[in-house]
Amino acid sequence: KYGRDLVAIARKAEGQTEIGTLKASFDKLKAEIEKTGNLHIHLSERIKEEVQKIEAFREHQREQRKKLEEIIEKLQKPKMLLHKKTIESKRLYEQRCKEAEEAEQAVGKKTNVTTSIHRQSEKVMNRARLCRQAANLAEKQYNTNVDQFEKTCQDWERTYRSACEVFQQQESERINILRCVLWDHCNLLSMQCVQDDDCYEEVRKLLEQCDIITDNNCFIQMKKTACHPPAPIEFQSYSDVDANGGVRRLETKRLSVILPGMSFSGYPEAGSNSAGTYTSAQQTGGVTEKHMVLYDFKAKEDDELSVSKGQVVTITEQGEDGWWRAWRDGISGLVPGTYLTKISPQSYSTCLAAAHPEHNPIK
Repeated sequence: KYGRDLVAIARKAEGQTEIGTLKASFDKLKAEIEKTGNLHIHLSERIKEEVQKIEAFREHQREQRKKLEEIIEKLQKPKMLLHKKTIESKRLYEQRCKEAEEAEQAVGKKTNVTTSIHRQSEKVMNRARLCRQAANLAEKQYNTNVDQFEKTCQDWERTYRSACEVFQQQESERINILRCVLWDHCNLLSMQCVQDDDCYEEVRKLLEQCDIITDNNCFIQMKKTACHPPAPIEFQSYSDVDANGGVRRLETKRLSVILPGMSFSGYPEAGSNSAGTYTSAQQTGGVTEKHMVLYDFKAKEDDELSVSKGQVVTITEQGEDGWWRAWRDGISGLVPGTYLTKISPQSYSTCLAAAHPEHNPIK
């Protein structure tokens, strides 16, 4: 998780706005952090492999121990049964011996009494003889049980001793394996620390080359616009006289439309041929005149008229604000006067003939 977090941090878009030597230091730091994260991820994989080996070793020991415990348990059950059987045979043997002694003592008493009859003494003697036989059988069974129990105990002790030796060997192997794994784990962590320090040392070496003056000069070189500040803005009256002597008055009702190729200062740009269009803007009163459209104009208001370059319109009114009322195809609307130029009747006839060749009398 630590390695993945380092890789995620290194891939974030930090330091993108930096330039010069500081940007190089940022890039180096991100690269080394990502390298450190990948090293930690690789270290975790190696440690995981070691843990898997330990798990396999523990599982092997668990299975081996389970087999030995099953063998000991199989020997333990008959041993406990023989032990119980031997104790019972001993108790029975002691009881039979006690009964035989009592019966023999009873026979001695009967033989000392002169008044006893022969039949009663014979009965007592038979009972004593049977008790002795039972005592002998109990003794024999007791000896047999003792021998079997002793043999079973020897087998059990021998197996248990072997199991203990195996358990001791397993414990020795377990301690040795864990000791070696912990040693390797410490070595891996130590090597990782050395590698981390090497990565950060590379960043420190690059940071030593970081120069503030160099970065500032780099910024100036990238962002500079000119060697001198721009000229101050001078005041220019709006009622400036144009090239033909006409005076451009302040517009009060509607903003004038700037001609194509004209700058915002009101003067034609270099290479423009629109200087002669201002002569048509002089007020002529209510005279009806033919004018040709010099530039395309698209109406933006309801009282405006859309015209295209080359069309001929009839001007019925020329306003002081620069907007003239024009007629074309029975439609009336306002058109910028600077977009029009007056044409002579001969020119109008030529334009009409070009537009309608079927009405050309020369043809």
